[in-house]
Amino acid sequence: MYRFSSLRLIAVLVAGINAMPSFVAEAAAATTEQQPAANADVQRGPSGLPLPRFVSLKSGRVNSRIGPGANYSVDWLYLKPGLPMEIIQEYDNWRRVRDPDGAEGWVNQSLLSGRRTAIAAPWQKGKDARINLLARPNSDARIIAVVEPGAIGSIRSCDGDWCEMAFGGQSGWVSQSQVWGAYPGELVKE
Repeated sequence: MYRFSSLRLIAVLVAGINAMPSFVAEAAAATTEQQPAANADVQRGPSGLPLPRFVSLKSGRVNSRIGPGANYSVDWLYLKPGLPMEIIQEYDNWRRVRDPDGAEGWVNQSLLSGRRTAIAAPWQKGKDARINLLARPNSDARIIAVVEPGAIGSIRSCDGDWCEMAFGGQSGWVSQSQVWGAYPGELVKE
């Protein structure tokens, strides 16, 4: 998808790319990160924020490591800013994340943003599928655009059934079940 294996990174690591310092607090992210609506007994991490939760990548070069620290080797390099990630564990300033393909690794919190993004039906990528961007949150609404599976968009809001999203300058509604980046039934407000 948008990552490279650590074997391809050996030359980059030898050149001296280091993890960014962890000095960014998650307080601002707490206002935009939402908890899964279906879970009444929400598990919280050491940061006080719910686990699991969705975030996105801040940078176009993010190392995913095999453990929670800069001394652990890099497993993946993500090259797509705004890529949605699911935080599944916290340790100090490190977050264990899962990407849309299911790969997991540790990323410094300073490289993550509370800005919500989602991928349109990544499980349909490579198939002859259509994801309609609609004028209203209703399956009978006018089609504004057709989105390719795997396209990344910004979430403006989700009502539990529908997400209002922007894909490349086009805004509209997508069924919440057709995106990876918002939990089923989750309410998201910008």
